[in-house]
Amino acid sequence: MEVDPASAFGPREDGMERLWTPHRMVYIGGEAKPADSTVGACPFCRIPQGDDEQGLVVARGERCFVILNLYPYNSGHLMVLPYRHVSDYTDLDEAETVELAVLTQKAIRILGVVYAPAGFNIGMNQGAVAGAGIAAHLHQHLVPRWLGDANFLPVVGQTKALPELLADTRRRLADAWGREES
Repeated sequence: MEVDPASAFGPREDGMERLWTPHRMVYIGGEAKPADSTVGACPFCRIPQGDDEQGLVVARGERCFVILNLYPYNSGHLMVLPYRHVSDYTDLDEAETVELAVLTQKAIRILGVVYAPAGFNIGMNQGAVAGAGIAAHLHQHLVPRWLGDANFLPVVGQTKALPELLADTRRRLADAWGREES
């Protein structure tokens, strides 16, 4: 049996190194994404109407709420988002902008108490081209980070090591959120 050499596959040699991440095809292919950008198809609009535990809601404000990311980069990966279905940061009114910022600050404090991360990634991806998985509903990510938390396990083993179940993470953060309000 003759086997083709590795050079027979892929692009010509161009001096670039490539990191293949086939597990990302689920996101690229749009699996489980809303069919369109309407309120009716938006999971972020449906979540506040349901049960907090089922929707992974950690905290609710008057204009914005905090949820766990269903596909977290790390344990404690939160998202802060307005109840109102808007896609652009500049579409938030002043009260929504303030509450989004206040909830973000509180989320950082709560994550610090519960998980003691060494740092955070905080940001928004506006538009599908910028990486927004659900571009029609603005959401800000808060990802706790620890030294050495990024490794090749997701690439090589197609596995993400998360030491805690989402339900347990939600409970811990929601409980801590409630204690800080007292």
